[in-house]
Amino acid sequence: MAVTLPPDYRPSDDEPFMNETMQEYFRQKLLAWKEELLRESEETLENLQDGGLAEPDIADRATLETDRALELRTRDRERKLISKIDEALQRIEDGSYGYCEDTGEPISVRRLEARPIATLSLEAQERHERLERTQRDDD
Repeated sequence: MAVTLPPDYRPSDDEPFMNETMQEYFRQKLLAWKEELLRESEETLENLQDGGLAEPDIADRATLETDRALELRTRDRERKLISKIDEALQRIEDGSYGYCEDTGEPISVRRLEARPIATLSLEAQERHERLERTQRDDD
């Protein structure tokens, strides 16, 4: 059954958590984000194919190579992000989206708005980061 979102819909804490409308809102948000990343990636590929490294000046060539390396690193991060978006879309399908992987508690709507691929509640994320810092300091 397809859910139609009202044009001005924004999820709130006043409605049942992860009801069909809220799920559809986040599904559409994730799909739009993924589409934007894929479009940017396509543009990068076109730019890389169009521009050669035929710059006669060595400084210009070095700048161009640095820019390309940075662009490729950015695209690699975005490729990983697309994978996380796909995982979030799968969680919407299986009904686990919006719930903390550690505690099973709902992740706040505000956190999901800011980071729709979040898998941990804010408290669990902070705990996870403290633990990482502690382990890093012990090394």
